[in-house]
Amino acid sequence: MTADPGGAPLEDFLADPTTCTLDMATAVARCAKALGLRHAVVYLADLQQRHLVPLTDVTAALPIDTSLAGWCYRTQSLRVEESERDGMTAWFPLLDGAERLGVLAVHTGTLTAATLRQGRAMAALLAMMTSSKRAYKETFVRRTRTREMHLPAEMLRAFLPPRTIGNPHVVSTAVLEPAYDLGGDAFDHALTTDSLHAVVLDAMGHNLLSGLTSAVALAACRNARRNDADLRDLVDSVDEALTQWLPDQFCTGILARLDFRTGRLEWFNCGHPAPLLIRGQRLIADALSREADPPMGLRSLLSERIRRAHTAQLQPGDRVLLYTDGVTEARTADGRLLGLERFADYVIRASATGEIAPETLRRLIHSLLDSQDSRLRDDATIVMMEWEPGSPPPGSDLAG
Repeated sequence: MTADPGGAPLEDFLADPTTCTLDMATAVARCAKALGLRHAVVYLADLQQRHLVPLTDVTAALPIDTSLAGWCYRTQSLRVEESERDGMTAWFPLLDGAERLGVLAVHTGTLTAATLRQGRAMAALLAMMTSSKRAYKETFVRRTRTREMHLPAEMLRAFLPPRTIGNPHVVSTAVLEPAYDLGGDAFDHALTTDSLHAVVLDAMGHNLLSGLTSAVALAACRNARRNDADLRDLVDSVDEALTQWLPDQFCTGILARLDFRTGRLEWFNCGHPAPLLIRGQRLIADALSREADPPMGLRSLLSERIRRAHTAQLQPGDRVLLYTDGVTEARTADGRLLGLERFADYVIRASATGEIAPETLRRLIHSLLDSQDSRLRDDATIVMMEWEPGSPPPGSDLAG
């Protein structure tokens, strides 16, 4: 990780208190120099994950689907090519945990094991710097947008988590379109010491009030979760928040909790399409279908009955899909509705090739956007959870 045996250049760079205040371009240049690398450029994925956009104007954006840099992003693996100038260019994925941020291009005269090690170290460092700065650096936001965002989408996107989170046992990844003109769709996912929490919401309407409904629902979920509430209390918290603050609004949703130690899945269905279970390269029809309760914000429809919790036991490698009806009601290039079976089949075929979960959803949502004049009939949101604990859980039959 150092440019010389003593390690002084990189240590000096990291120890310098002014490093944390540097603009990203200067930080990249100084970090490259400290590691003894000729030149480096950070590229970030745009909001819709179609292009890799450089943080400076030194070069042009690159298409994710057809460039070597895009291959690095899509597969999260190193790629190398001859440079247009003398030497080589090595492409490293920029990863914040499981989240794909973009890629790092390192230009060097010769490619050695030491150069690759230094490039990986630089990519890891710059990924952390990018994550820490993009929350407040407007330049990051501007460069990763390709057009003007509507106000409801601006508000709602401020509440959304990273697209992908995970640990060695579980991954959750999501997509949400249309990126710049959202209505009331939203998602959330978070990890605790033993569980993955995932939420998909679809608020009534397609305007600023719809986005506000989903934003209040997300805040209620997080507030309850961070106070160590159980899943039922999360749902109750959303009901109470909407009843108190937005009494004329409601949203459908799935609120789920996966214990990634055992594979036990628990969820509440509040007027929403049932989750889908993909196991062993096939859709397990109706495995997670249960009678839905009324939407959140309409507690009066429950009468005296409480909401029902549902449970199922997952097996290693299972994928669970949460989605809004804008996905299954979207039309493909041949003009037909996507539907549940074609939706599941797409995920199955992608996973059979070994494609990583975030890439599967990226390509799926693009296939819908690129048909029918790139218009969806409704907001389309997908969250996919993949459980791979490394050893079979106790029991294997679906229950609940």
